[in-house]
Amino acid sequence: MSEELRKGATQIKLMLSGGVTSPTDPMWMPQFTDDEILAAVQEAGTRRVYVMAHAHTDDAARRCATLGVRTVEHGTDISPETAALLAEHCTYVVPTLSPAALLERHGARVGLPPAGVEKVKGIITLMARSIENLTRAGVKLGIGTDLFGEEFHVMQGGELKLRGEVSPAIDVLRSATSIGAEILQKSGELGCIRPDALADILVLEGDPFADLGLFEDAARNIPMIMKSGQFVRCSL
Repeated sequence: MSEELRKGATQIKLMLSGGVTSPTDPMWMPQFTDDEILAAVQEAGTRRVYVMAHAHTDDAARRCATLGVRTVEHGTDISPETAALLAEHCTYVVPTLSPAALLERHGARVGLPPAGVEKVKGIITLMARSIENLTRAGVKLGIGTDLFGEEFHVMQGGELKLRGEVSPAIDVLRSATSIGAEILQKSGELGCIRPDALADILVLEGDPFADLGLFEDAARNIPMIMKSGQFVRCSL
């Protein structure tokens, strides 16, 4: 970890629960001791960066809140009680519905082994309930996809549509902009349009408050993308 920080890492990620697609560790399995997590949080703090944690389970999320982890990545199964604890400790959660939806519908087709197919059953329902619990408790939610590889990278915009099925559009858009900037410790630089910000701006063909599905087909519905004030795409 110290080596990664010396090389310029701005976040350190720990795995505090088993994975959905991993072949050997059940999702409920705790990983790392409390002392190890505290040491990681302390070391990251010396560099003014933070620790995020892969955490699917309620138990893993509770450990994040009490041990100083800044963000819960996935947060698949979080109870109302744990959601309240996360809110109390100002811990962020970054749900990732896209891979769960993909694997639940097409797991075998994309090469997921039978054990993995069993693991993902019912994941979307758990995630939706978790998001509802978190929202009621006042936890700030970021947005992520956990999709990787060229084939699935183009599907990332669909995360906003999936989130819109359980959250108001304004909340989803804030997750993708201002709250995301908070998580990355980049408020005032990202997630806003203001003087001295980085000017990462896009233009949509349509109203995202009425239809978050616009993000699903970026090639068609996002004619202009600007990154740091420079046009990456402009077909207006």
